[in-house]
Amino acid sequence: MNKLLTLIAMGAFATAVKAQAPAIPTAQAFGKVDKADLEMKACDFEKDANAEVLFDKGEVYFDTQYQIIFERHKRIKIFNDNGKDEANIRLTYYSVNHAEFITGLQAETINLENGVATPIKVDKKQIFTQAVDKNRSAIVFSFPNVKPGSIIEFKYRHTIASLVDFPDWYFQGDLPTRYSELNTNIPDILTYKNLVNLHYPLVVDKMSGSNTHTQAMANIPSVKEEPYMDAVTDNSERILFQLLSIRGTFMHSFSDTWTKVGENVVKWEDFGEQLNRKLTGEETIVAKAKTFKTDDEKIAYIFNEVKNTMKWDENYDNTTNDGTVKAWEKKTGNSTEVNLILYHLLQKSGLKVYPMMVSTRKHGRINPAYPNSYQFNSTVAYIPVDSAKYYVLDATSKYNLYNQVPYNFLNSFGFLINKADNVYDMTFLQTTNPVRQVVLINAEIKPDGKMAGSADISSFAYNRINVIRNYKTDGEKKYIENLRDNNNNLKISSLKIQDIDIDTLPVRQNINFDLDLTGSDDNYIYFNSNLFTDLNKNPFLSENRTTDINFGYRDNYAITGIFKLPAGYKVDALPKSVSMATPDNSIVFKRMVAEQDGQIMVRLNIDHKKSIYFKEEYSDFHEFCKKMYEMLNEQIVLKKS
Repeated sequence: MNKLLTLIAMGAFATAVKAQAPAIPTAQAFGKVDKADLEMKACDFEKDANAEVLFDKGEVYFDTQYQIIFERHKRIKIFNDNGKDEANIRLTYYSVNHAEFITGLQAETINLENGVATPIKVDKKQIFTQAVDKNRSAIVFSFPNVKPGSIIEFKYRHTIASLVDFPDWYFQGDLPTRYSELNTNIPDILTYKNLVNLHYPLVVDKMSGSNTHTQAMANIPSVKEEPYMDAVTDNSERILFQLLSIRGTFMHSFSDTWTKVGENVVKWEDFGEQLNRKLTGEETIVAKAKTFKTDDEKIAYIFNEVKNTMKWDENYDNTTNDGTVKAWEKKTGNSTEVNLILYHLLQKSGLKVYPMMVSTRKHGRINPAYPNSYQFNSTVAYIPVDSAKYYVLDATSKYNLYNQVPYNFLNSFGFLINKADNVYDMTFLQTTNPVRQVVLINAEIKPDGKMAGSADISSFAYNRINVIRNYKTDGEKKYIENLRDNNNNLKISSLKIQDIDIDTLPVRQNINFDLDLTGSDDNYIYFNSNLFTDLNKNPFLSENRTTDINFGYRDNYAITGIFKLPAGYKVDALPKSVSMATPDNSIVFKRMVAEQDGQIMVRLNIDHKKSIYFKEEYSDFHEFCKKMYEMLNEQIVLKKS
């Protein structure tokens, strides 16, 4: 009897636990919508979201011709006007030679009208096919009558002729996602390698039927934009696929090594076959380049020649579009066209140079464990100088320097292509030297609560590039406004910029200014010595961090302020001299404060000894920044004697 009661009790307990477990969301048939979803006002697990992916379901299988069939059904809930941009859809695919195509597109908006779910289908006449470039096209459409409360959904079939281009799956994106499911059915003769970046638990992970693998996640928060983070895709929950082999009467292996990727790339008509094509008038440029005595002089000349001749069309691509010859004739090209032209002229001038495929920061960091060409979205010219020094040249920006690795490619890998020696290597692109910013302030405090003085700012390397770009892009008037940083109490009477055209020198800014010291009264004057820096506001206020911090390069600030005290005043409160560092000594902050002969001198130095901080280190990093920015904003207090 007791045994029976125990079994009954255990069964009841198991039933209760099962009943309390939250139900796993699911995908629904097209057009079938729960009224509760139409009435929903906010995302349950991310209250401030403008929209939410209710579900995103993908199914990947192969037809009888071994084409990849990717069927997708996605449904999104719009919460407010800011979420209405989600109603603009763009589906890009490789259309060249009918390599891929999209069919079976259905799309509709569903609104709750008088308590009834009312669908409005997207008119097929409002669905357009646009040419992106000679290789790609895009299907573009917008949902009608979208407003807060709307649900939009679409489904389509994407057919892919190449076995290599298995679609990647992102469970996570820039919207919170209630449910994301991927079903794959891969024949036994095909072997794909999975590159998995998953931190949230899978609510479904099962095999069923004939090789069908279902994987799903639920209640996945969006990837939030955080200061100094890498691309959203780098930080998303995802599964990538890479074809390794086809088993049959013989084993055929694919680009599972970087050498194989390189051997394929140099055969591309839009890349490898462009490397040695003759450019109109190249003889004149090459002849002049050969008159220079040093390699650096040759590099600087050709780099500036291409920078000033070619106009970048603002498109990043890892292949040419029109080809280098036509791009040179038009004086306009995409990133690879511009930089393959640069490579060609450097090579013809006798320099040891190689094309290198790269990825911009927004496109995503390169994973060296995942050999494939589509990780890259641009090309640069790479010049090895010695075992410790190299140049990475990108002539798309008028402000890039030949001897400075472009910021866009820092802390990621470049893929060196040496066709002549059949060498294809991954190279980590970085800059190890600290990038300096030196600020000298010399000012006088007046008895009426005003400060008048001058600032001398020397900006090196990337800081130099930023100053010149902003000054030439914005114009002097707007640039001065930005220097004021919305401080209506600061007036800049003059600005002089020196060495703006000498790449090897820091750019110097000489500023004369007047500053009304707010908070001052008849007895007290308050001021802060931290002027004309970008160190006034702490960008790391959040207690938590979900992504790594990537500064790109090491910062080094040296700020010195000398302030003459007004007659009849004495120091009432003076910040203390201090030296502190993070637990791993990767950031060192020093402040020295002294008073002598009616003057106050404040020296601030901040030295970053590394450029990447992992999210696991954020607790110590956040606490250090909190203390440092509090100290940077401490006031000096003068009292009328």
